[in-house]
Amino acid sequence: MDSRQIQLVISDIDGTILNDHHLVDDQLKDTLLALHKKAIPFILASARSPKGMVPITEELNITDNPIVCYNGALVLKKQKSGHYTSLFSHELDREEVRLIVDVINSQFPEVAINLYSGSEWYVAKNDKWTKMEAVITNEQPIERNLQLLLLDFKLPVHKLLLIGESEEINQLLEYFKHLNLKNSSFYLSKNNYMEITHREVSKDKALIELSKYYDVPLENTMAIGDNFNDIPMLSLAGLGIVMDNAPEEVKKSTKIKTTDNNNYGVSNALRKFIIDI
Repeated sequence: MDSRQIQLVISDIDGTILNDHHLVDDQLKDTLLALHKKAIPFILASARSPKGMVPITEELNITDNPIVCYNGALVLKKQKSGHYTSLFSHELDREEVRLIVDVINSQFPEVAINLYSGSEWYVAKNDKWTKMEAVITNEQPIERNLQLLLLDFKLPVHKLLLIGESEEINQLLEYFKHLNLKNSSFYLSKNNYMEITHREVSKDKALIELSKYYDVPLENTMAIGDNFNDIPMLSLAGLGIVMDNAPEEVKKSTKIKTTDNNNYGVSNALRKFIIDI
């Protein structure tokens, strides 16, 4: 497509706008200011929670734009009051969540269960796995009895994150494949991280929802990413751009590549295909 027609940009965070030291591309703030002058929204999409994303939007001065949390399970928009409200929410089936929690407690007790509801992060206990995750995300979990927590029918469950030894997580993944949970989707985000969201949740579906929200045709959207869960989004967007640090299989999902996350990949892509044309 003609890159001059781009009207909406959606970007991954980790490995994309963040370098290997988990710092924001230091050219990006100025680049986004130029993008803002063209009235083109720049939207972040991540497996992160809202609390893990809002500080980045504040650093980049893009708090007026929606944020796609939990890979699309929850899309939030900041209001004039300063509070965030939900644009789209896709919650896990409560009965399936209960079954998953029961299976882990009875058969895989060493696996840490992290339950995300809105902006809150709940754990049964603050073990070594949750402490490691807290260091990575700079968040702190709330300790609760998860079975009792799930009795609150008003509490939405947007994501489960299961952390353990790699071998045990892979065994658990195989176990879940045979449970025939019709409404849940399982994938590994790391060798020892299993993420569970509603089957309808994905970044490409979030892109569809946002393109309708902004009344922008999909062919006029740009997507930037670096990992396997970005592939559908990169393939769907009118202009899909992959980071040079992406795995080779991810690079095959689109013909257009930018520099890596340590060398201003996102800034370079925005300047080349939108700002400097």
